[in-house]
Amino acid sequence: MGTEGSGSAHRIIVVGGGAGGLELATRLGDKFGRRGAVAVVLVDRSPTHIWKPLLHEVAAGSMDPNTHQLEYAAQALWHHFEFQLGEMVGVDRAAKTVSLAAYVDADGEEVLPARTLPYDTLVLSIGSVTHFFGVPGAAEHAIALDTAEQADRFRRRLVSACVRAQNGLGRADADGRPRVDIAIIGAGATGVELSAELRNTAQVLNAYGLHRLDPRRDVHIHLIEAGPRILPALSERVSTETAKLLRKLEVDIFTSERVTEIAPDAVLTASGKHIDADLTVWAAGIKAPPVLATLGLPTSRLGQIVVKPTLQSEGDPDIFAFGDCASCPWPEKQGSVPPRAQAAHQQATFLYGALRARLEGKPLPSFAFKDLGSLVSLGHFSAVGSLMGGLIGGSMFIEGVMARLMYTSLYRMHVMALHGALRMGLDTITHWLRSKTRPRVKLH
Repeated sequence: MGTEGSGSAHRIIVVGGGAGGLELATRLGDKFGRRGAVAVVLVDRSPTHIWKPLLHEVAAGSMDPNTHQLEYAAQALWHHFEFQLGEMVGVDRAAKTVSLAAYVDADGEEVLPARTLPYDTLVLSIGSVTHFFGVPGAAEHAIALDTAEQADRFRRRLVSACVRAQNGLGRADADGRPRVDIAIIGAGATGVELSAELRNTAQVLNAYGLHRLDPRRDVHIHLIEAGPRILPALSERVSTETAKLLRKLEVDIFTSERVTEIAPDAVLTASGKHIDADLTVWAAGIKAPPVLATLGLPTSRLGQIVVKPTLQSEGDPDIFAFGDCASCPWPEKQGSVPPRAQAAHQQATFLYGALRARLEGKPLPSFAFKDLGSLVSLGHFSAVGSLMGGLIGGSMFIEGVMARLMYTSLYRMHVMALHGALRMGLDTITHWLRSKTRPRVKLH
């Protein structure tokens, strides 16, 4: 798929087509793909890409994933790199090969055989997977939001739960009113954004007549956090203001509540609470994919590849890692770079320059993360966040229209990194026009 490199070309394999991996492969392909001196290969287990911060909107139905997905094979053709479909299951560091599992379709039929790919430079950007922390019933009864398929599955179950409830097939209040209970475990950015989007979804589904439930009285949203406040990774002011906005949306917030079990119809906590749940979403934590533990490289307590400031792995200078799957030093905070989209974007930009230097035999620079702040979207209701940097002399709290515009711009910057300014502009106009001719929520 895409442009094949010659046998004598230096072969760079990027494993993982998330935001950072796809941006890196695109830029490297644009730089080297036409000349053939360097062969750039992108590997991913899915044929399509979607920006992961959008998945809560897919789950709530406010975004149709089909209109925002990008075909890796098409991107490879347009930007002169090769795409290989398959999941990485191992690396032979001595032979310098990557092993891919066979790819099977939805019917279980093998489409591509298991195979190995040779590399000269290997870049790992395979992201993260959900961390259930060993909570009984979590993997069986809670839905994670790692993929577009999982998010769309939740959306379908949400619509079904609302329709069942209005027809008397679900649970009911003490006064006999039908109700739907949605529990969200984890009040980080994903959990908070999903809770706000779901309130909007309940209102839209009611407006379109899919159910006759009162969107606020009958659809109950429970946000459950083990820590003392929501958005624990952000500033206390952002957390406090976001909690006020969520309470106005009648989202039930439970803090300092450690989940001990997920039942098919309830969430149980260490304090003894029994929270009804027709649907449960797990957004409480992430860890590195298990395959990284098989590579014989130093890993962090979360299973991430430990990297040097050059983003080279400890123990193998030919293997780089970045994004959620890497533990990258952040000296200013005496810790590691946080797993955020802005970090992956900065690291992809850094690696583009660093790999060029490596190919030219020059010393590798050191990566320095610049925290530009954080934004949390509450759908069309509002947005909150903080900006950081030298231009504003520290941190500045923002909310409302400005925060919403800046949040939207983050995705547009990603689109521009993949397609350029012209196509990004056309894409923006196309999606705006489509939004005027379609329901605000995906109804089927």
